[in-house]
Amino acid sequence: MPINVLMPALSPTMEKGNLAKWLKKEGDAIKSGDVIAEIETDKATMEVEAVDEGVLAKILVAEGTADVPVNELIALIAEEGEDPKGIQAPAGGAASGAKTAPVEPKGTPDENAAPDGAHAAYARVDTAPEGAKPGGTAHPAEASGRVFSSPLARRIAKQGGVDIAAIKGSGPHGRVIAKDVQAAIEGGTAKAGAAPAKAAEAPAAKAPAPAPKAAAGAPAGLSLEQVKGFYEKDAYEEVPLDGMRKTIAKRLTEAMQVAPHFYLTVDCELDALMKLRETLNASSGKDKDGKPLFKLSVNDFVIKAMGLALTRVPAANAVWAEDRILRFKHAEVGVAVAIDGGLFTPVIRKADQKTLSAISNEMKDFAGRARAKKLKPEEYQGGVTSVSNLGMFGIKHFTAVINPPQSTILAVGAGERRVVVKDGAPAVVQAMTCTLSCDHRVLDGALGAELISAFKGLIENPMGMLV
Repeated sequence: MPINVLMPALSPTMEKGNLAKWLKKEGDAIKSGDVIAEIETDKATMEVEAVDEGVLAKILVAEGTADVPVNELIALIAEEGEDPKGIQAPAGGAASGAKTAPVEPKGTPDENAAPDGAHAAYARVDTAPEGAKPGGTAHPAEASGRVFSSPLARRIAKQGGVDIAAIKGSGPHGRVIAKDVQAAIEGGTAKAGAAPAKAAEAPAAKAPAPAPKAAAGAPAGLSLEQVKGFYEKDAYEEVPLDGMRKTIAKRLTEAMQVAPHFYLTVDCELDALMKLRETLNASSGKDKDGKPLFKLSVNDFVIKAMGLALTRVPAANAVWAEDRILRFKHAEVGVAVAIDGGLFTPVIRKADQKTLSAISNEMKDFAGRARAKKLKPEEYQGGVTSVSNLGMFGIKHFTAVINPPQSTILAVGAGERRVVVKDGAPAVVQAMTCTLSCDHRVLDGALGAELISAFKGLIENPMGMLV
């Protein structure tokens, strides 16, 4: 029987991808490990490997096709002994009796999970559930009886007090996604969920006024036509959003709505750091071409200081995870890198343990590959905190939005000469302003203050980063 090849989930949050290029053509023999296609996500182009052997019998989604849903059938592989030419494209979805084959993003096998951990989406279902079409391949949610839904959809349903099982999904294979829940709430078609126990015991009361639509989840904001209505038609041009900008807009809007932000600001003196930086850069050896082996920037010291501060304040080295906190053994510090149309935030793993020169060289590599969109998902996903430095633009002070699932982000301003009071007399120092955005679910005010104070102490006494 033919093997189904499905659009893989290259990250936990991926719902659609662009099939950029087929690297095998119909009739080609395929071995396990062969790269068969290139898939574009919102931030990267990934090579996809086959894990089954056979012959590529049918390509069902042409290269260049955009917004292909995760788990959609994209090709058929003929197994040994099958006639590839005799395999026909299915009329509606999976091929009759076909197996489904996982495919892996090259270099990132851990990311090849269907949303919500539904790994069964890649497995053959031999027993059709009640109501399934004969000869079809059942969706795992149907086979198990559970509702296949996204985490955001479940959260919105819970906040809106509705039964998600009563909502018809429009996502891949009937998956319930956020817009389905919002539409059901706004249209009044969703059933109410189970009431809390205390509510059941309460005496009958007058029904409350209907909650505003925004209470069900993300505010809808102004529609396209409403916005355009404010302006003359020839006063603007429309610029369609690419995948990266859509993801940034969605994720950071959710962050501001879900994570309760608070902000802590300190001024850090840089004189000692600048002297140490100059000394260390002067001591750098040369490579075979006569170039320095490293050249430390102020940002490299900031990354290292943030990593050490997290390990010195271990309660802050944590992230929020629905009903618990995940606390980490080492510091994972993301660094915002601006590119055309958006940004990447590659993560320096174990920043507390790495030398300044190692951090510096790793960041140079990350920044170059970020601008070329060659970073792998595991290089920019995760992290506990991030550093966003706008000092090179002359920005003195700003606040940054936390990048989920991280719990903090440090906004770094420009270093500048300032007059301060020392020993009762005015003195000129070089200083920069840094603001820490904190997720109040993970860090209380005192804990956040302890973290940014530890950071400030390391910046102002930088020799502590060398021991």
